[in-house]
Amino acid sequence: MKLRTRLGLLAIVAVLPAACATEPDQGGPGQAGPGNAGNGQAASAAEAPHGYVEGAEETAEAQSRLVVADAETGAVQVVDLITEQVHPAGRVDGVRGITGDGRFAYLEGRDQAVHLVDSGSWMVDHGDHVHYYRAAVRELGVVPGKQALGAYSDPAVTAVSYPDGTAILFDRAKLDKGEIAELGRITRPPHESSAVPYGEHVLASDGAQGVRVHDRQGKPVADIEPSCPDLRGQAVTRRGVVFGCADGALLVTEKDKAFAGEKIPYPSEVGEQERATRFSHRPGSTTLAAPAGDNAVWSLDVSRRAWTRVETGPVAAVNAVGEGAPLLVLTRDGVLRAFDSATGEERAQSPLMPDATGAAIQVDTTRAYVNNPASGEVYEIDYNDNLRRARTITVAGKASHLVETGR
Repeated sequence: MKLRTRLGLLAIVAVLPAACATEPDQGGPGQAGPGNAGNGQAASAAEAPHGYVEGAEETAEAQSRLVVADAETGAVQVVDLITEQVHPAGRVDGVRGITGDGRFAYLEGRDQAVHLVDSGSWMVDHGDHVHYYRAAVRELGVVPGKQALGAYSDPAVTAVSYPDGTAILFDRAKLDKGEIAELGRITRPPHESSAVPYGEHVLASDGAQGVRVHDRQGKPVADIEPSCPDLRGQAVTRRGVVFGCADGALLVTEKDKAFAGEKIPYPSEVGEQERATRFSHRPGSTTLAAPAGDNAVWSLDVSRRAWTRVETGPVAAVNAVGEGAPLLVLTRDGVLRAFDSATGEERAQSPLMPDATGAAIQVDTTRAYVNNPASGEVYEIDYNDNLRRARTITVAGKASHLVETGR
């Protein structure tokens, strides 16, 4: 792997004290929760943090890693962005898609199964403070389903959604220990399903007009109003869970075990091809991005309940850094562009590759990562410094698919 080291990236890893060992489980939605917590030191059960996982090490900073898959050879590799090591993580024949839940990568293979890889990197968000953990990279096995549309986790449940309308619920604590154990299923008419653990329940699309609340075994317990016709796409934010609807977005929140829905309508009538159906954002932020047809991007400020349409040119990939930060758009000519998410003004650009077809943008609190599917290169971008290319990471084979973990 060829790397140009970012100043200050390599840091001494400190083992944090178990300051919240007696706190209740409050892991944030979409992230690996306290059930994943661990401490690498030999400690008694009384001294270890709650949810202790043997062999894991608590660290002082985020342990970001990249799971990279080669569509031609099927090779899966995990890049540790702190130590700069590359860990082999098996092979998925005919890999053609990847998604992640903050720790685990879910890869779609030619065998019509979803392959799980434990990146060995995750975070636990308690709201007022965050814990970071690292452990060994490992293959976990396969779960049923032809294609994982999305994977989200809380401390108890991991929900994986499929295009046949099914969502499979897995026991998160067992998954953390390397065991794939199914808790239940949510089965609905065929559609691009969405299922997200939230508020000690699971929010899932019903295949018709909206969102239902289910218990952690998949049993429906309530409907969310207002409706969300032709639901496609979802995102977990600190303000609640956002679902894409034909007439805008539906924001679902929870307080004291009660769930509520609020519609965020588009500013004007939107055609089918210009709908926001694939949301992306920095984990923990409340600003979302989604393609708006072929030549524009939607920016959704969840806090202000406001949409902004940004004219960008032909879109290959998009992501949002957060409130007051750039909207990142990779156009099909291989140029990464930064736009003001509120005004739509272009602020910077950086040519990365001749053709960006199939590329993705992953974002964390300081950097963005863009894969070049035609080569083995992944570009680390400092989005706060005019899209400066901070490092070029080179893996064996091709960087066809990419997801970041540890955020």
